[in-house]
Order: sequence, then structure tokens, then C-alpha cells
Amino acid sequence: MRAARLIKMVLLLQSRALMTGAELAEELEVSERTVARDVLALSEAGVPIYADRGRAGGYRLIGGYRTRLTGLGRTEAEALFLSGVPSALREMGLADAASAARLKVSAALLPELSDAADGAAQRFHLDAPGWYHAPNTPELLPVIADAVWDDRRLTARYRRGGSEVERELEPYGLVLKAGVWYLAARVDASWRVYRVDRFTAVEPSGERFERDASFELPTFWADRAADFRRSILHAEVVLRLSERGARLLPRRTDSGMAREAIAAAADPDPRGWITVTLPVETLDVAYEQLLGLGPECEVIEPPALRARMAEALAQAAALYA
Repeated sequence: MRAARLIKMVLLLQSRALMTGAELAEELEVSERTVARDVLALSEAGVPIYADRGRAGGYRLIGGYRTRLTGLGRTEAEALFLSGVPSALREMGLADAASAARLKVSAALLPELSDAADGAAQRFHLDAPGWYHAPNTPELLPVIADAVWDDRRLTARYRRGGSEVERELEPYGLVLKAGVWYLAARVDASWRVYRVDRFTAVEPSGERFERDASFELPTFWADRAADFRRSILHAEVVLRLSERGARLLPRRTDSGMAREAIAAAADPDPRGWITVTLPVETLDVAYEQLLGLGPECEVIEPPALRARMAEALAQAAALYA
């Protein structure tokens, strides 16, 4: 514990020209008395720490004592600091490790690049959850993340519908999609995707598994996401859309399917309206989505959905009569 603290103190002093005892105490989460003892220990070990006395004083390293990470340009250094997503790292239980890594990199950078971390953080920020959705960190996520890092098998209980199932998993990777965590895993030689918040229990085994060298998480996720989008589309609707309706449709429904449907449409009629055939999840879902288009969309088929839309719009017109 103390050895790690001493190393962190040296790295802090490498990354900053001068730090007061109070600043070091706050960063290291110890008392100023402990800071003074640690400085003495480092000095006795040959680390050239010098104490400036007085109101503007503090601790600093002398004699050019530092290690440097050479070969990095400013853009590369800033990109390096952007590579970690703070909220995701925190949820996986890696915030302390990420902080230590950033500190080590900061301490090793050339002096003229010392502001790279602040520059990146002030210009880019990731807020993963969608609007109107509060972030939900699954309680078991850190345990699962540890197993992913260590290639350790998991015995897991998973909530499916109104029951629970138990599985032996090889956890390959985690994906954060629109604020929801998913686990890509191999089960009995087949690949599965699980929502992490539906695990009710996980127990890492002492046994490691050998990763499939051909597995690529980004490619796997892209393929599964495309399959999922197609699998939930069980019905079709035929629509007439105004120019504005065509622009709005990808925002109200599956954007990929909407754009494909619009691209496949015939030329607009004299009023500028087009007719499209759109795959949808269900007619109930289509009803909720298409109501938002108002007078920019006319449902042609199926007749049941057309009648339902007409009734809803008639009721709305009566309210505003």
C-alpha cells in the first residue's frame, strides 16, 4: 500500500512543477504528516525531492528527475487520453486503474505536452444513455468485467421472462449500447448476447478458457445488432409520405429500414409524395410511431391499421374543432 503511494507521489511531482503538502495529501488521501514522512523516505531512497519553505512553498523534483514517453505528438497524446470512457470505466470498477494509468502517462510525457489530458477532457465528453433515460449500472457488472479481463468462466443465473436459467459462460466482451450493458459470451460452442442487468447471480470459476483468436467484438456486435433489428420486424405497412414525412420517418421508426424503404420508393407524385413499403415490429408499434408524423403520413395498408389511424386522427380533430 505504501509502496504504491510513494510511486504515485513521484508521478504526481513529475507531472506538476510544484505541489504543496496539502495538495499531495488530498491527492493521496492521507494526512500532511504522512506526506512529510513519505517525502523523507523517498529522499533517503535517492529520489531528489526538494522542499521549498514559506507561504508559496511546496515539494518539487530537482535535477531533471523524470521518465519521458518519447515519440508521441500532441494529437496522439490527446487521442490517448480520449481512449477511456470515464463513466463506463467507473461502472466496470476500473476508475482507479484508469486514473493511475493517466497519471503515469502524464508524468512520462514531454513538458510541452503536459496539458494534453486537460485539453482532451475539456473538448470531448461521452454521455451514453439516451434522453429521458436515467443511467442504470448493473450491480454485477464489475464481477463480469473482471471475468472478461481474466478470460475466466462464469456460472451465471439469468432472468428470462418469468423464470431463471443457469448457464456456464465464457465471457468474451462487454458492449455499452444506449446506456445498456450487454455481454457477448460463448455457451456450448455457440455465441449469445445477454443483457447484464438481467443476471441475478454470477460466480467466476477458477478455470480460464482459451479465447477464439478469430473473435472480433466490434464485428460480432455489428452482425448481431443487424440480425436483431431484422428479427423483430414481423409486419409490413404501406405508406404515403410528404417530403417532410420522408425526412421525419427515420427519426420515428428504425432508421436503417426507413432509409432503405425511402430509397426503394418510386418517383414522387405531382404533390411530391412518395409511396413506401416499410417493415415494422408489429402493427401496434407502427401505430404509436406513425401517429407522430401527423398529416405528413397516410397509411394505405393494411386496412386495419388505416382504420385505426383514421379513428385516432378523427378524435384529435374533434378535440380541436
